[in-house]
Amino acid sequence: MNSSTVVLQTHGLVKRFGGITATDHVNLSINQGARHALIGPNGAGKTTLINLITGVLPQSEGRITLEGADITDLAPHQRVSRGLVRTFQINQLFSGMTPLETLVMVVSQHRGLGSRWWQALGQDKAVVERCGQLLEQFRLTDVMHQRTEQMPYGKRRLLEMAIALACEPRVLLLDEPVAGVPAGEREELLHTVSALPVDVSVVLIEHDMDLVFEFAKRITVLVNGAVLTEGTPAEIAQDPQVKAVYLGHGEGAHV
Repeated sequence: MNSSTVVLQTHGLVKRFGGITATDHVNLSINQGARHALIGPNGAGKTTLINLITGVLPQSEGRITLEGADITDLAPHQRVSRGLVRTFQINQLFSGMTPLETLVMVVSQHRGLGSRWWQALGQDKAVVERCGQLLEQFRLTDVMHQRTEQMPYGKRRLLEMAIALACEPRVLLLDEPVAGVPAGEREELLHTVSALPVDVSVVLIEHDMDLVFEFAKRITVLVNGAVLTEGTPAEIAQDPQVKAVYLGHGEGAHV
């Protein structure tokens, strides 16, 4: 695959809740290796769109394709097995386990070892090596034996991303990765996000405009459930519609 190959696409995606249209005929294309941000004001429909893409919600109209295959009617876990992974889906599921235990379990299950993950911890060299790589990549070696619930919040967010990457995603949806992370822990997380593998297509849903403009190569702006515009960070920063409805003209503007 090359950078012009579309890996994830929504086709006229609609979600209605009674008389309210939360997602309004959204067409979104994510290329191989993308660094794509999805932004918009509160109530723009970002979360609903991501819930549709990941299968948490059924669509009212439209289709979703992953690497050319229609996944519109697949369950969330089936989409994960095909390489569509979201950090939010695995949030705080393993709070009583250590990062090492958690990653051994995820990697083992992903490789078809199932309930034998404890055995794999000591006997499967490939699993051990992969977990070591993930612990180092996501800066978790210093807390690898600590219960997750006792770890700093920033480290927990890093563990979420490590778990997601252990599922070997083709497309990774990062749902507000720095939300709630104290200022002192953000830098480590931001560096890790920037260093995600280039072959993984990343969609970032984020309110932090500094992170969006630093990370994204392309940005889609949602307003009232519909795509307002899409472009490069430079194009979005200068777009008068975006300034008017979202980023604003005042001192707080990030453009």
